[in-house]
Amino acid sequence: MNILLAEDDERLGKLVKYMMESEGHSVDWRVNGDKVLRLSGQKHYDLLILDWMLAGLSGIELCRQIRTNQNYIPILMLTARDKVADRVAGLDAGADDYMVKPFEFSELFARIRSLFRRTRVFVADEVLSVYDMVLNRANRTLTRDNATVQLSNREFQLLELLADNKGKVLSREFLINRVWGLESDVTDNNLDAYIRLLRKKIDIPGRPSFISNVWGVGYKF
Repeated sequence: MNILLAEDDERLGKLVKYMMESEGHSVDWRVNGDKVLRLSGQKHYDLLILDWMLAGLSGIELCRQIRTNQNYIPILMLTARDKVADRVAGLDAGADDYMVKPFEFSELFARIRSLFRRTRVFVADEVLSVYDMVLNRANRTLTRDNATVQLSNREFQLLELLADNKGKVLSREFLINRVWGLESDVTDNNLDAYIRLLRKKIDIPGRPSFISNVWGVGYKF
């Protein structure tokens, strides 16, 4: 997931960025609200995490501006302001969720997953096209070079996740957690076997593979 983090506390900002990147997310971190607003309009993000107190625009003002600009990126307010009136103000300004500091990272990650599930809505006939490969999300089918490729449900989920994050390095841990779940006993070796099988099914001899290894980290589409 591509995340924009707005946090003016240097120590906490570095820690949140590190922890989220260890989960496989890509994180841009800024301390100034005006810079966050500009960046949110220049790049695509899957989630915006906002502190309330920032230099320049405050987190609450950022929410209002982003929604005024018809940007419907999911927004999570992460702030020390814990009064009911503050929560109401944050949600009314356009935040999708509100979390109070101090916090546990396990809860933060759970809220991020929840936001992603709630906002990742596809229409029935949506397809994902990459070069000569077409993933049809509605009927869970794949065609490559106009030929149908038979994939298991896990293989389809794995390929969809990689293709949705084209160009990003996804860790093995992130892929396993997202495709098989946090409580799964799937190992790195199991994942590597799935990737080999997936390549065998979708690759065309003489052409570069869509999926590349990133040594010591994971895979990239």
